[in-house]
Amino acid sequence: MAARILTGYRRDILLFAALGLLVLIIFVLQGSVYSLRMLVEAGCYAVIALGLTIQWGYAGLFNVGVMGFIAAGAAASMLISFPANPDFWNSDGPSLVGWFLVKLAFAAVLVWLANISGRFGVGRRLRAFLIAIVLAFAFILVGRQMNVMATSIESTAGWVGGLGLPVVAGWAAAGVVAGVIAWLIGKICLTLRSDYLAIATIGIAEIIKHFLKNADWLTHGTLTVSPLPWPVPFPSGGDFAFARASYLCVVAVAVVIVYLLLQRAYHAPWGRMMRAIRDNEDAAEALGKDVTRRRLEIFVLGSVFMGMGGAMLIHFTSIFDPSGFVPLNHTFLIWVMVILGGSGNNRGAIFGAIFVYIVWVMSESVALYVFDLVRTYGIAWFNWDPPSDLDSRALQMRVFVIGLTITLVLRYAPRGALPEMQARH
Repeated sequence: MAARILTGYRRDILLFAALGLLVLIIFVLQGSVYSLRMLVEAGCYAVIALGLTIQWGYAGLFNVGVMGFIAAGAAASMLISFPANPDFWNSDGPSLVGWFLVKLAFAAVLVWLANISGRFGVGRRLRAFLIAIVLAFAFILVGRQMNVMATSIESTAGWVGGLGLPVVAGWAAAGVVAGVIAWLIGKICLTLRSDYLAIATIGIAEIIKHFLKNADWLTHGTLTVSPLPWPVPFPSGGDFAFARASYLCVVAVAVVIVYLLLQRAYHAPWGRMMRAIRDNEDAAEALGKDVTRRRLEIFVLGSVFMGMGGAMLIHFTSIFDPSGFVPLNHTFLIWVMVILGGSGNNRGAIFGAIFVYIVWVMSESVALYVFDLVRTYGIAWFNWDPPSDLDSRALQMRVFVIGLTITLVLRYAPRGALPEMQARH
């Protein structure tokens, strides 16, 4: 057992050393400004990948709606940290928003009372009918107030604006909002089979994206919001390297804190219980474990990190654009990071996030360079007439490279580059 653990740590050191060498080469070839941007974004993706690896690696939850939690967290952080809009605060907007929240809370209480009506002797059919009536009434009540509120705010102030609070407060709010959404989804969907959970999370992610895209009164919609504030001094006078290095330090600290917390949870009784539920749900339930509740806990926890990672990412890019959230970049790519790194291994999630993002970003530059060589020597040596869209074809090579990478990993390392080290007794 000790020899196997030592071998695993030796592999970790070698792979991270190779990754560090790759980063050093990129610094030499591309310069510090470009390389720092790449590392900051890779660090943000690492936080998101850690959230997914505990959902899938710890508990076996197949969440394909990562994009939704990223987008919700990003929107929450933007609303908390962006400067206030004086036109909104000097209008009837705040009172309309207040009434909307009151009616939303009232509708939520009605739905909750209808849901627990069975405890007071209400039959199953009557309870189902009561829930349907309450949901219809709540939809009409909240929807009517939202229409009035949205129309008034868009006509007088444009949108609500932010609260002007510190960026760190926005990141914390991002985690809370993503966690609340995950709790609502989990209460409904975690009792379903994994394939139904995947379908539900995909649908909810698209709902969140389209809501943020069309809610001009709340998020400015497709008009975007920028520039978003940074937790460190924003680059001024062309000093991008120092500003990005400072942001990288903040992201690195966040990654280390999340990693240490998850490592502690992994080796604690809670982590062992989660893996027991993942490996044999029936046996865990027979031992008295509340499987649904534990799954809900880890689904919420993972989503919190996804929301925080999404907020960190959009603050670095300094723009909130709901149209910019796409499943390819914000769901599929993160799954590739977790699978390549090794699900259930926190170090594997970090390694996979950094390596895959480097491959994703650098594949365009490398493909353009290779295609340019092919065009140059093809014309000089073979009198070849290259297609006019050769450069645009090169830009699409990143999808091929990522697909090839994940294929090779699944073929030669099916459990990932840094697989989970499971104890054997």
